[in-house]
Amino acid sequence: MKTRTILLMLLVLTFTTVTVIAQQSSKDLKKNIKKKAVKEARKEAKRFKKEGYKVAPGALPMEKQIETAWMRQYETAEDGYPLYIVASGNSVANTTSAAKLQATELAKLELAGSISTQVAALIESSIANQQLNSEEAASVTKTVAASKSIIAQELGRSLPLFEIYRTLKNKNVEVNVRIAYNSKKAEEIAQKTIKKKLEEETEIAHDKLEKLMKWDN
Repeated sequence: MKTRTILLMLLVLTFTTVTVIAQQSSKDLKKNIKKKAVKEARKEAKRFKKEGYKVAPGALPMEKQIETAWMRQYETAEDGYPLYIVASGNSVANTTSAAKLQATELAKLELAGSISTQVAALIESSIANQQLNSEEAASVTKTVAASKSIIAQELGRSLPLFEIYRTLKNKNVEVNVRIAYNSKKAEEIAQKTIKKKLEEETEIAHDKLEKLMKWDN
């Protein structure tokens, strides 16, 4: 009985120690991420200000906005992969609102391009494991390559990280934005979008498509 009690106490102690170490590691990781983000933000904000960029009246200081952006870029999920996909957009127009809209759309396209490239790599790997003939494989590759703009439309609302602007000599306004989107959610949207497009534009059997589009997220 005494031995069982000692063993139980040792197990509790071990579990408590592991939990404390895990919590400490998590704190250290966040501290390191914060340190890196602050360093990168100061450097980037200095460059932007030198180029004449400002933030909108009432918005957070440029350094703080860029720091948040870098924090998002450094964040990782439990599997070690990036938690967010981050993209930038830049545009010039005769008004701030028009330039911001165009810059945001360009950032979404960049974001969609990143996720479609990742999904394309997964599909290419899946093609090798499925019984697709050369014609079917070519159709899949072509359809995936043409899906970027559709994925961008399906992404919906993204997470704005920072927005800066400057007035050019010709009085036009240049806006620079950075946005983020949850990686897992973006992959799910891309997967559904590409699957639907494949169903509409190819004659590949349904069961083959199901197997082709199935991988571990």
